[in-house]
Amino acid sequence: MTMTKTDRIIEALGRQIVSGKYVPGAALPSEAELCEEFETSRNIIREVFRSLTAKRLVDIKRYRGAFVAPRNYWNYLDTEVLQWVLEQDYDPRLIRAMSEVRHLVEPAIARWAAERATSSDLARIEAALNDMVANNQERDAFNEADIRYHEAVLESVHNPVLQQLSVAISSLQRAVFDRTWMGDEDNMPKTLQEHKALFDAIRHQDVDAAEQAALSMIASSTKRLKEIT
Repeated sequence: MTMTKTDRIIEALGRQIVSGKYVPGAALPSEAELCEEFETSRNIIREVFRSLTAKRLVDIKRYRGAFVAPRNYWNYLDTEVLQWVLEQDYDPRLIRAMSEVRHLVEPAIARWAAERATSSDLARIEAALNDMVANNQERDAFNEADIRYHEAVLESVHNPVLQQLSVAISSLQRAVFDRTWMGDEDNMPKTLQEHKALFDAIRHQDVDAAEQAALSMIASSTKRLKEIT
């Protein structure tokens, strides 16, 4: 997908903030300075500020300008923010926090899926699993299938409130999966087996096996993430 000029500036300035060029609490350059730096208009810079404010990276103070928000305010469930932060390779606290969230949420989702999944739910999960198998050496296609797999598992819970978390959970998973994809023979067969084990547990309505499969999946992913950061 082609990025617009606005998107490119959002990414550039977002990366500058996350990398520490502008530290939390620091003022960002003025609109005029950013217009000059990025060779663009004030309207585009204001749109950039609106986006970075929505990501909670930036705090706009009336009559004073734009400032970098404290790190604990940043929206780590935003796909781009997570991606930018993980690329810095310096925050093991975030990795631990992400692992804790997955430990909290995903085993419960797996248990409920095993109790509630319909035949059409199972078909969607299996289709995504088959796509993972077929594309196990194609990073992007594999990760998209992996996201579809987990979204299908979440949908099979049939909880409309939990479903609202789908975008956030998928953002979290997407950032982790993109970071931890390993197509080698030491990792890929295990990854596929873990996903098949969860599908089988859901299919057989075995709630304990489903929970254990989810925990095994999280443990493997967390381990790979720690190894490369």
